[in-house]
Amino acid sequence: MKTQVAIIGAGPSGLLLGQLLSRQGIDNVILERQSGEYVLGRIRAGVLEQGMVDLLREAGVAERMDAEGLPHDGVELAFDNRRVRVDLAGLTGGKTVMVYGQTEVTRDLMAAREATGGTTIYEAANVQPHDLESDNPDAKPYVTFEKDGETHRLDCDYVAGCDGFHGVSRRSIPAERIKAFERVYPFGWLGLLADTPPVADELIYARHERGFALCSMRSATRSRYYLQVSLEEKVEEWSDARFWEELKRRLPEETARQLVTGPSLEKSIAPLRSFVVEPMQYGRLFLVGDAAHIVPPTGAKGLNLAASDVNTLYRLLVKVYQEGRTDLIPRYSETCLKRIWKAERFSWWMTSMLHKFSEEEDFATRMQQAELDYVTSSEAGLTTIAENYVGLPYESLE
Repeated sequence: MKTQVAIIGAGPSGLLLGQLLSRQGIDNVILERQSGEYVLGRIRAGVLEQGMVDLLREAGVAERMDAEGLPHDGVELAFDNRRVRVDLAGLTGGKTVMVYGQTEVTRDLMAAREATGGTTIYEAANVQPHDLESDNPDAKPYVTFEKDGETHRLDCDYVAGCDGFHGVSRRSIPAERIKAFERVYPFGWLGLLADTPPVADELIYARHERGFALCSMRSATRSRYYLQVSLEEKVEEWSDARFWEELKRRLPEETARQLVTGPSLEKSIAPLRSFVVEPMQYGRLFLVGDAAHIVPPTGAKGLNLAASDVNTLYRLLVKVYQEGRTDLIPRYSETCLKRIWKAERFSWWMTSMLHKFSEEEDFATRMQQAELDYVTSSEAGLTTIAENYVGLPYESLE
């Protein structure tokens, strides 16, 4: 088999990259170790930045998002038994976010790829890229994989590693050629999905002495809620009744009274970490999304950062194939990392300001309170939140 770009991973970043490249006539093949049903079953993010919304429209996969998604021009912070609204649109010149689940984004991208006849090979085992870096300018990389008991080889010009934190792409880079930066947080998020109307029209990020809580949604009739829990907690220990009761304790009293409860569709606990590797490329391999970086979900940046990487790599490859601009290839990592570190900072800052880190009232606790009081009483502070939440501008390659 031969292609121009081999994409490892059929999550939203791999599918979006493939869709954008195909629309520019750049051939690509996607390899995914799981089944399509498994990929669609992942419960993930649901808040899309303005830049990702625009990119999905450019990719021609926004029809259902525009019809069913929920545009939000504000977000709320709750603390001290009150709620403060951040006017996203008013503070950023009209920019907004879109509430539209990652599962739905993936579904739309899968349908678009099937409609255009793009090649996606699911349940591809033992995927392994080879010859990523060579002194021979004529040497090209290739990817081997197993399917139906046979070993296959896919020759290509470039490899896009869109296979997540645990994927093979990052592990294919020699340890001495890559550096990791990481912070692991001492708590996780217990998430619950329910077919109940959201407690508010916009997301609510709540700081409470018992721990952080988030009120989110997937649609006008499906809610997603989160509670900060210790890493020792087991999801089996959290009945629906216990979850709802704890959520009510952490919300302002008036908000808690409006909460509609119901049976959970899904419950899970996710650990929180900040993680970045540098550089994000090795020879003709480019790391995209979670393969190169992880953010705490507090800033709603994970999927959006992956889209930012896709935007950079897509535009780079178009320049390479249509204008012969191979001089831009070394700029991929540097361009992506400028935006990534700013998003890492925002997610770290939001996490640090809103979560409980100590059982005791201490200096750090007072700093959290002072930070919240300041940013919510200052237009400059509110603008900082708004600019970062809707998404900073994409970095240019040139």
